[in-house]
Amino acid sequence: MTPKQLQHISDIAEAIEQSIDRGDLAAASTALTPMPVPDIVELLGRLRIANGAIVYRLLAKTRALEVFEALTPGMQSDLIQALQDAEVTRLFAEMDPDDRVWLLDELPASVAPRLLRGLSQRERDLTASVLGYPENAIGRRMSPEVILTHPQLTVGETMRRVRADLDHAETIYTLPVTDSGRRVVGVVSLRDLLAAEDDSIIADIMRDAHVAIAEEDAETAARRTTDLGLLALPIVDSEERLVGVLTIDDAARILKQEESEDAARQGGVEPLRRSYLSTPIRRLVRSRVVWLLVLAVGATLTVQVLDTFEATLAHMTVLALFVPLLIGTGGNTGNQAATTVTRSLALGEVTPRDLGKVLSREIRVGMSLGLLLGILGFSLTGLIYDWHIGLVIGLTLLAVCTVAASIGGIMPLAARAIKVDPAVFSNPFITTFVDATGLIIYFLIAKAVLGI
Repeated sequence: MTPKQLQHISDIAEAIEQSIDRGDLAAASTALTPMPVPDIVELLGRLRIANGAIVYRLLAKTRALEVFEALTPGMQSDLIQALQDAEVTRLFAEMDPDDRVWLLDELPASVAPRLLRGLSQRERDLTASVLGYPENAIGRRMSPEVILTHPQLTVGETMRRVRADLDHAETIYTLPVTDSGRRVVGVVSLRDLLAAEDDSIIADIMRDAHVAIAEEDAETAARRTTDLGLLALPIVDSEERLVGVLTIDDAARILKQEESEDAARQGGVEPLRRSYLSTPIRRLVRSRVVWLLVLAVGATLTVQVLDTFEATLAHMTVLALFVPLLIGTGGNTGNQAATTVTRSLALGEVTPRDLGKVLSREIRVGMSLGLLLGILGFSLTGLIYDWHIGLVIGLTLLAVCTVAASIGGIMPLAARAIKVDPAVFSNPFITTFVDATGLIIYFLIAKAVLGI
């Protein structure tokens, strides 16, 4: 949306909040009527949770379901907890099984059993089949409602299957082709079906299939789906039998969530899972305070280093002037390397097995950057202060950039190797570690060059 559109929605949100406070629901309903679904979704993200539930009740039934499906799982969770039981049961029953699992992952554990009991046996079984997979597995994000066909069926028979299950299927644009043991042997697109004669055999028009194992990491499978430009990716179990399908829109949703989490954790906060404006202040505080405490404890390393070299600083106080420059440069260099490697990990361009190659490249990059900055630091500091001080600054910049780039490059790989989110190991921890290391390097070089 453009800034002008966002401002318009913000003005409507403020007006609706005032109407609700006055008890004038008619005015609120009038404001909602001309709004398209994406605008209503944005609007709900700007309202207080209680008022968002009131606004949601003002929507027509069919439109309300469309809006609910467009909300993030976090916003769905807030809305579910604010609505009455009858409304919640109806909404939950009308969701697709994979969307239900997204929502259940956000809701308190005490709420989930009550919602599942309100489902029909068929819907409960479908949802349970998805819930049975690990939290980060693609099986937990797939849809179990799949229209499939057989190599020996005709196009006409397959189209009759499509029409019969049209209301329940997650997608009809790509159909898995399975053998008698439900093993995937290919896929056929709706375009190919429409272009072929009714008596054509599926085996003659199907294509090779890309598949993912249900226990595979969700982000990896989603990335493969988008990279290959697939409308749907068949999901199979350990015995290669079809259990579901991942659609392109769900793949995009997974990647959006993962990228939001990475961006948040690289900045030292926990992801919010819901709109910023609809997030209570206490949750904002909780998402940040833990990281601040961790980083504060880590910063004591820097204090310890300064305390250890207190005599060196007392002997030549000019050295203290350059501490912010050096630790800032080291932290920025490490963060640049970490961000680059974390992105490459996400895209599958590097793996933990490439640690040696990455380290070699980052050492060379760090030395090149350090040499450029070191020459500049040596020249400017030498002219303004003293050439010996300039030499200390130049050598420190060379060493700090090399060390920072190396650490920043290998930490995300090490994190992935021990099954930890690489983003967690990125900017905050690297900055703290490089600060302390950079100061040690700085004072050791100063003592060696200046003889103090």
